[in-house]
Parts: sequence; C-alpha cells; structure tokens
Amino acid sequence: MRRGVGAGAIAKKKLAEAKYKERGNVLAEDQIAQMSKQLETFKSNLEEFASKHKQEIRKNPQFRVQFQEMCATIGVDPLASGKGFWSEMLGVGDFYYELGVQIIEVCLALKHRNGGLITLDELHHRVLKGRGKYAQDVSQDDLVRAIKKLKVMGNGFGMIPVGGSYLVQSVPAELNMDHTVVLQLAEKKGYVTVSEIKENLKWEKERACHVLDHLLKEGLAWLDSQSAGEAQYWLPALFSELSSRDITPEEASQMTP
Repeated sequence: MRRGVGAGAIAKKKLAEAKYKERGNVLAEDQIAQMSKQLETFKSNLEEFASKHKQEIRKNPQFRVQFQEMCATIGVDPLASGKGFWSEMLGVGDFYYELGVQIIEVCLALKHRNGGLITLDELHHRVLKGRGKYAQDVSQDDLVRAIKKLKVMGNGFGMIPVGGSYLVQSVPAELNMDHTVVLQLAEKKGYVTVSEIKENLKWEKERACHVLDHLLKEGLAWLDSQSAGEAQYWLPALFSELSSRDITPEEASQMTP
C-alpha cells in the first residue's frame, strides 16, 4: 500500500520552490541591470558619435538616415522635441520643424490645382527648389519624417502609398481604402474611368461612382466629361503635365463641367 506524502515533505518542497523563485528573481534583476548598463553605454557612445559627426549628420541626408536608425534601436527620437540634448547638439529637431513649415507652404501654394494631394517626388522637387542650391540638402526620407511630425496638427497631413512611393495628403479629407485603391489604379495614366474601376476592381457601378463623386467633392479629382467615349476622372496630383507647369484656378475650373 502506497504511503501518502507527509507534511514535512510538502514543507520541504515549498521551501525549495521559494528558493528557486528567489534565485530566478535575482538572476532576472542581474540581467536587467546588465542590459541597462549596456544601454547606457550605447547611448553614451551614440552621443559621442553624434557630437563628433555633427556637421555630417546635418549636411548629409544618407548619413542622417543611418543616424536616425541607430537612434531608433535604443528608443531615442532626436525629433521628439525642438528642445533638449539632441536639438542643442545637432539642431535636427529645429531642422525638421522648419522643413515641416516649408512642406506646408508648398502644399498650400499648390492646393488650388491639386486639391491637397501631391506626389512625394514633386513635393521633394519643389521643396529643394524653394530652399535654393546653397541650403542644407534634404532627402525624401527627411520629408517623410517631417510629415509624420505634422500629423500632430490633426487628420490634415498623411501619406497614401501609390506605386512604390507616396501621395502626400495635406487636407482633412476622409479617405478610406476604396479611395486609396482608386488612386493607385489611376497612378499610371493620371486618370481613371468608371469602366476601368469596374473591370479592374470588380466593383458595382454604384460603388465606383460613390468613390469618384467623393473625390470630386473634396477637390481631389477633376471631371473631363467631353473626352472621347467615357468620362474621365483626372487626379491632378498624378497628372505629369500639370506637375511640370503652374495651373491657375481659372484653368482648373475649365476641367469641370
């Protein structure tokens, strides 16, 4: 007949479990302390690196991207504030906020002809043109980071993925996934038709018309009802001919019925 486990054995087992738990806590605390020490060392080395390469970080866009990636590995955001250690050392905080102002200026200047949508390529070109050839160089990665900071202003600024790049949205228009896929469909030609939407996206006519009507209402699309065959809905942000010259509000009005 098997004997039951005695009270002494149970107490001994509990004591062993408590010791294992205590030892585990000590090991965990040691690991956390070591990781914190390594993190502080890495941060200190990063600050030393930043101080040594300050001018290159500010002037070289590619170098600046690599520096941002190094910062991200330890949770440091040099753009988090216009004040503080990183801003004082590198001036990168002020750099991105000033870049944000230039982005807003370009978007406002072109809103009358593109409705508040502009390709990242065109935005980059116009920002560089406005800064002048002797100004600090700016990359598209810099623009993306600055635009992300502009999101604190509300739902006005955002980025829509199109053809491996982005459309930058600078107006508080409500765009859902339906609108996004129609913009992506129009990316190659600069315009789209109801039939193309139905054929490529397998939508009903009512759904396609609903999306296009919304884009027209928000000023993001222009309707060419006099085109041969079916009416065409042009997206001025994607229309390469419009991107190469300035369009007046009067010219824009001629594109709508």
